[in-house]
Amino acid sequence: MLKAVADPARLRLLSLIQSAPEGEASVSDLTTPLGLSQPTVSHHLRILTEAGLLEREKRGVWAYYRLVPSAIAAIAELLTPPRKQATRKTR
Repeated sequence: MLKAVADPARLRLLSLIQSAPEGEASVSDLTTPLGLSQPTVSHHLRILTEAGLLEREKRGVWAYYRLVPSAIAAIAELLTPPRKQATRKTR
């Protein structure tokens, strides 16, 4: 999963999809904000989907992508430093 989000364009895709009105977006919704071609955006979406970070739903000729909350939470947990445990004084 970490390798999938190592690319700046993929991080931006996750952000764009998360902030989309319905929490989902199609390739055509994402090409202009990223400034990338449709095939390049599709490639990045495929990598994120294969990594389990996105779900893909086909509706007619369009495919819509949305985040997988549990996968995003797993990445957040990996990137969050462990809490420092308070040292206890022993008597």
